[in-house]
Amino acid sequence: MEIFGISLILISVFVGFGLLIGTLFGFFGMGGSFLVTPALLVMGYPSTVAIGSGLAFVFGTSVIGALRHRDHGQVDYKLAAIMTVAMTIGIEGGKRVVFYLEATGMSDLIISIAYVGLLALVGLLTLRDAWSNEEDADEMDSFELANRVQSIHIPPMVTLRGDIRVSATIIFAIGLIIGVLSGFLGVGGGFLLMPAMMYGLGVPAAIAVGTDILQITISGAFGAFVYARAGSVALPVVGALLAGSALGARVGAGATKLVNEDEIKGYFAAMLLAGSIAVAAKKLGTAYGIEVLNTVSIVLIFGAAILVSGAVVLAAICQLRGDGTGRWCQLTTT
Repeated sequence: MEIFGISLILISVFVGFGLLIGTLFGFFGMGGSFLVTPALLVMGYPSTVAIGSGLAFVFGTSVIGALRHRDHGQVDYKLAAIMTVAMTIGIEGGKRVVFYLEATGMSDLIISIAYVGLLALVGLLTLRDAWSNEEDADEMDSFELANRVQSIHIPPMVTLRGDIRVSATIIFAIGLIIGVLSGFLGVGGGFLLMPAMMYGLGVPAAIAVGTDILQITISGAFGAFVYARAGSVALPVVGALLAGSALGARVGAGATKLVNEDEIKGYFAAMLLAGSIAVAAKKLGTAYGIEVLNTVSIVLIFGAAILVSGAVVLAAICQLRGDGTGRWCQLTTT
């Protein structure tokens, strides 16, 4: 039996996947398109449809998370406004590049290569941070970077929450670059934007997450609109994903009040690396007719989402039970 051209089994898979990604989104403040878009690529959807559907999913999920974080007072509206304008312009530019490449027949290959490289790079940097024993040194490096950025006085200057004064021009430049990547790769930009705000601008982590989600809501809406106009959004797929993510986003947002996200940086890095390897495996499997690589790519995408979202929920449960109440919880959250 099919609904809107999609089998019930596939709809169930997308609903479950949306639940997992929603949990990750609510916890990390990242829209989840960095998993949705490669997952759709792995499942054989055209690159433009994968990107457009990823952005549409980002918009729907981020609305839920933005309202929740607003209630916690974790949003800097001034920072979000600057980032939104910059990313909106960038997304349009990235979209134009995608459709130009599609006309040349090179979009799938180039976008997949870019995905592999970007996810691998961010994943390796996160993994290095998670495994580093020099935490004080890492924090000092991040602090020095933020100080250097704040010391650049290019007008106009703005004051952000946390008594941070920084150049609006620099904020705009960061947003523009991430916007181009968002429009080109179909990602909301959260897994790039949040670290940029925290380490580059010195914004407190909680405010960075809430502001990131609000910005993603607006830029995701614009990105979904421009791709929908071109008929590049699979609405049944997006609807199924959003049905699952509505609950997951609330679970993840609630977990941020209980768990220190640094505890599962290693899992998050593994998820990014899994996404990178999955897209690479799919391309190699298709190019050389190796069916087992196609299977591996699907297992990696869905397995990574299950692993990391499960770690988030488990860490929250262990925290609710109280630190040290069980050796199993201690081992699985460290």
